[in-house]
Amino acid sequence: MLKQDENLSFIIEPELSPRAEQRLDLYFSIPNEMSVNPQTLSEEAYFNNHFKSHLAYNANNIHLPLVRSRFVSKNKGEQQDYRQNLNLYCYQVRLALNADIKDTLKHNEADEFYPAAMELCEQTEGLLKKLRRYTPDDEKLLPFYKNADNYLSWHVEQSFLKLLDEGPRSSDFAKERGELLDFCKAENSYREEQEYNSQSTLEDANRITNKMRLLQRLIEHGVILNRTTRHLNSYLKRMVKGTVTAVIMAFVMLVVLNARSTFTEVTATLILILGVIYGLREIFKEDITRVIWRAIVRGRPKWRFQFKNSITKDRIASQYIWLEYTSFKRIPKKVRQIFSKRRHQNKQAAQWLHFASETHVNAKEFLPGYDTLQQTVSFSLAPFARYLKRGEGKLYHLDSNKISKQAVERRYQLNLVLVFSENEHETRYERYKITLNRSKIINIELIHSQLDKSE
Repeated sequence: MLKQDENLSFIIEPELSPRAEQRLDLYFSIPNEMSVNPQTLSEEAYFNNHFKSHLAYNANNIHLPLVRSRFVSKNKGEQQDYRQNLNLYCYQVRLALNADIKDTLKHNEADEFYPAAMELCEQTEGLLKKLRRYTPDDEKLLPFYKNADNYLSWHVEQSFLKLLDEGPRSSDFAKERGELLDFCKAENSYREEQEYNSQSTLEDANRITNKMRLLQRLIEHGVILNRTTRHLNSYLKRMVKGTVTAVIMAFVMLVVLNARSTFTEVTATLILILGVIYGLREIFKEDITRVIWRAIVRGRPKWRFQFKNSITKDRIASQYIWLEYTSFKRIPKKVRQIFSKRRHQNKQAAQWLHFASETHVNAKEFLPGYDTLQQTVSFSLAPFARYLKRGEGKLYHLDSNKISKQAVERRYQLNLVLVFSENEHETRYERYKITLNRSKIINIELIHSQLDKSE
């Protein structure tokens, strides 16, 4: 369920059905030697900079033969309908092509790689023809089509060039390699004939790449749901701060009045006492406010996401987010038992961080052809690696009176327990060991998996 995304990030991708309710909990055991704590990394800073969550109509694990070409043929009706159907088609083609390219690159032998690549090329070419077969006549719809066609053609060319660059090479398959290169050249020539991109843009790698990223976001319009974020408890925080200030001020005024009644005249001693009183107020006001605030919000969600269809503006789902540092004794008993099964050398002093999300799907049904939503929750471990020690050590060997040395890198381990429940009667527990260094995640290993069912 949990898998690596980029060098220092991992993702979780549960699916959501109409009217579904899901809860996801993550308990991080972060070794103290990593120097991650509320003073070096606040919950708000991590949420704002290193956490992402989005929902999209489900095209996960889709492959090119499964792309629903009927979507793009719906060129009748309103402008919004055409744009959404076109975007759905292009989005599916992009994800399916990425998945199939990845699968094809798993073939290390040329006699397996090139037949799979040729089949992939044939399927891709057919899907591009279907897209271009339904070129709209309406001038208002033509810009949407050109943007989608331009991006898809460029993405297909880049994907196959990557495939040929990273795949195995063999003189026995020179003909097949030549045909794949011709396909890439044909797509490049097609975009030139259509005058999709200016010459100055084509000559600058940064400009063409950034333009295609923009077009990618445009074809995701209506497919990836629009998200709005609301910070919960903001008014409650103001009330707590105001109440604490009022109580402290009342206490200070009481002390001041008592001091004035004791000292009938203004003296240096009175001024010194008043200075100390106001100084203590400034020292303890923030500390008292912080302690009271953390006690009040413990266990309460801090943020809420609202997901809406970016075209129809219909509300599809909502998500509540918890993120807080905690102590081992506050972790649920079942999770503590899973953590306790670690080996003795792994039971080091640690900081505990708890993340939770509750997602509620409001929609009774999704777009035609889609039965689920794909939720993607992404966590970056970059702030966890910020304080890790850089550099490598050396491991010495003695072999027949000859000393040799081998460079070794410094690695760290995070332990994480994932708790996932989709209904009231089924909860899945999984423990992962994440090995990382300063620059990347080395390995993510599933250590424990358990499914609990209740009657």
